[in-house]
Amino acid sequence: MSKLPAVLALEDGSTFIGKGFGAPKTVVGEVCFNTSMTGYQEILTDPSYKGQIVTLTYPEIGNYGIIPEDDESYEPHASGLIIRELSPIRSNFRSSMTLSEYLEKNDLPGIMHIDTRALTKRLRVHGSLKGVLSTEGLDPKEAVARAKAWEGLEGQDYVEKVTCKAPYIWDELGEKNPTWYDDHQKQEDSEIGKLPPADLNIVAYDYGIKYNILRRLREQGFNVTVVPANTTADEVIAMNPDGVFLSNGPGDPSAVTYAHEAVRNLIGKKPLFGICLGHQILSHAMGGKTYKLKFGHRGGNQPVKDLQNGKVAITSQNHGFAVDTDSFPMGNVEVTHVNLNDKTCEGLKHKTEPAFSVQYHPEAAPGPHDAAYFFREFRQSVLDWKASH
Repeated sequence: MSKLPAVLALEDGSTFIGKGFGAPKTVVGEVCFNTSMTGYQEILTDPSYKGQIVTLTYPEIGNYGIIPEDDESYEPHASGLIIRELSPIRSNFRSSMTLSEYLEKNDLPGIMHIDTRALTKRLRVHGSLKGVLSTEGLDPKEAVARAKAWEGLEGQDYVEKVTCKAPYIWDELGEKNPTWYDDHQKQEDSEIGKLPPADLNIVAYDYGIKYNILRRLREQGFNVTVVPANTTADEVIAMNPDGVFLSNGPGDPSAVTYAHEAVRNLIGKKPLFGICLGHQILSHAMGGKTYKLKFGHRGGNQPVKDLQNGKVAITSQNHGFAVDTDSFPMGNVEVTHVNLNDKTCEGLKHKTEPAFSVQYHPEAAPGPHDAAYFFREFRQSVLDWKASH
């Protein structure tokens, strides 16, 4: 843990002085905030946070430590962490280390003892801002200058930084879907944790995919082959999957034009399901556009209305861009879900082809799980497609 004063500097010239924890380091990124009360480990390891310094609005963080099995990817991807107070203890029988030890191990800086309420209000009023977080004693004026000089996220392809390098099959042996309900009982001895046969083959595009998405797909009987983001439509079709999944991921959706082209060439040829960035990429593939939100949606309590049945779900979200529903060509796209806070697009589907997507996270870990049914709907879509072809 750094013994030097830590500084957070924003491009608008404001600075926050606090105490550093984790690794002694200086990082640059987009400063955003997440309102979730739990899930700091899942947030840090979500590839969608690549290039971002995350502020957690809940006042005390770290009280249950770090549980290796709860990582959402192979390593942390957030650039840094901003909190009000670091818990002095960790209390959880599954925990293996403290949050500070975890950040230090993974060469990530954190800052605490700053007014996260004031910071969050500034981000809500002015929008997400470029920032610098330093736990190395960097001069605040120099930190502000570095924040202003950073290129930002708009127009940048961050998917290429997090996608896998080669295709792989997820969980061939059925060992990565643990029984969360009873850690003292082996999975094969528990009916709750048993997996169904993997009777359907799908390809999952890795734009920054989360492990819990892969777990949910496997729980629906999918044998999942994960492929790099730049895999072409012809390469996917040559694998002859029963369906194609489009994952979450970081950065500006308009910048990953190779993904737009691949998905555009898959529409009508395979059933498609997209989550978060996958939702935005599907939108571009269907002729739509995306735009940057003022401060984004990041938290576990976003209300979403299903326009097809009027039901409202509480959802977990993490995105800084949204789909422009007025940009689609007439006739081929139906908006299915909207955010009740700001009326932004939260879900859509193709009117004539088996392709649908949602902006939020139905696989949410640690939750909520109101929207988990989408994985069942994807399985049914794949079964219907197979029956008609």
